Amino acid sequence: MRRVRNREWVIQCLPGRGGGGRRGDHDLNPGTRPQSPLTPAAVLVPIVTHAGGLTVLLTRRTGHLANHPGQISFPGGHVEPEDDSPEVTALRESEEEIGLKGRPVEIIGRLDTYETRTGFSVTPVVAVVEPPLRLDPDPREVEEVFEVPLDFILDAANHQRHSRGFEGGKRLFYAMTYGDYHIWGATAGILVNLQERLTEGIS
Repeated sequence: MRRVRNREWVIQCLPGRGGGGRRGDHDLNPGTRPQSPLTPAAVLVPIVTHAGGLTVLLTRRTGHLANHPGQISFPGGHVEPEDDSPEVTALRESEEEIGLKGRPVEIIGRLDTYETRTGFSVTPVVAVVEPPLRLDPDPREVEEVFEVPLDFILDAANHQRHSRGFEGGKRLFYAMTYGDYHIWGATAGILVNLQERLTEGIS
């Protein structure tokens, strides 16, 4: 019998800070690990605890941004000198980008650090968020906020491996297509790690 996937189930599957491993674009591309030093960053992986089913909140970046315009991402950004922890960074950036403020947001752990080929070391911070959500996205950075059912992410059949030409060779990356949303790169890689962690917690 499948366990009920609710707030308590997620917390049980992902206890404490966890993480500690290092993943990244190099997972599917051996030998392409980025050179140090990497710029520290953090993102929030918000799991929204709807009564009808859990979802993961994502954003679509505006098309005029210098970095990754129009791509699907988690709310997050660079670690500032005054940030005491990745959790502080992820919460601050989430408030600035999508107005995630004043809602019950409970940090429940971290996923593995994700290293990008563009030189960032990203700490994914997982939180459960209680609805209803009253968000105020910054139109300069966020074109859209949307949610993907957690069941979709937990189904490994929805995890794809795509490739594209890069510096004269072929670069592989994770991707997921949910409706009109094409999720790929670091965001998809972090979701794959979330699926692995939660699936380990089921057994």
